[in-house]
Amino acid sequence: MYPRTNIDFVQNMVYHESGTGKSGSTLQYERVKIMSSRTVITIARQYGSGGREIGEMLAKKLNVPYYDKELIALAAKKSGLSEEVFRQADERATSSLLYSLVMGTYGYGGGVAGMNDMPINDKLFLIQADIIRKAAEEGPCVIVGRCADYILRERKDCLRVFIHADRDSRLRRAVEKYGIDPAKVSDFLTKKDKQRANYYNFYTNKKWDALQNYDLTIDSSVFTPEQAVELIIQAAGFMEA
Repeated sequence: MYPRTNIDFVQNMVYHESGTGKSGSTLQYERVKIMSSRTVITIARQYGSGGREIGEMLAKKLNVPYYDKELIALAAKKSGLSEEVFRQADERATSSLLYSLVMGTYGYGGGVAGMNDMPINDKLFLIQADIIRKAAEEGPCVIVGRCADYILRERKDCLRVFIHADRDSRLRRAVEKYGIDPAKVSDFLTKKDKQRANYYNFYTNKKWDALQNYDLTIDSSVFTPEQAVELIIQAAGFMEA
């Protein structure tokens, strides 16, 4: 169902790019190592920090599945509900889900049965959580947002990353890359961060920006997306050592 890495192809690609042959650097070795591993990488991100771009670049470089907005389509297919309805509820908390469900006492084995009376936000969270767990079981992948770091908290093969940046950098990215109105961007950024924080805090009972929730945090106003990708690959390699 999911694409798999090919270690021989990866080795040839890395050695060709570097021109160093099999006596390449430690960084090249770590890159090959993580590409052949089962490491799952989750990325939480502040709005405007470029977390999605970094996640896409990382998945492409590692040749592993990438999950972000794709989870909405998968959840819609699994539930039989409208993708557009789920899109409106994506990464938005509701106050009506029972705490026992949030904390994992709800049985996922029955699929979406018994969920008919839940608000859409809660249905989406539970279905996405199930998809995230199954994706991690399938093999290495990159998952952006959706409380994936918390959902996969019991896994030892998961690297949890948080991407952040200074406010000015995020405002600039929102205007230049996301097309947000400069007159409204400050309020929009604040709203998006609050929305993500509320979502994470509600469904995990933890603070979204608490450092202890993550293995690696990266300031994307200091490092380029390419450098951030390399840092994540190296960190994953060290975890596998």
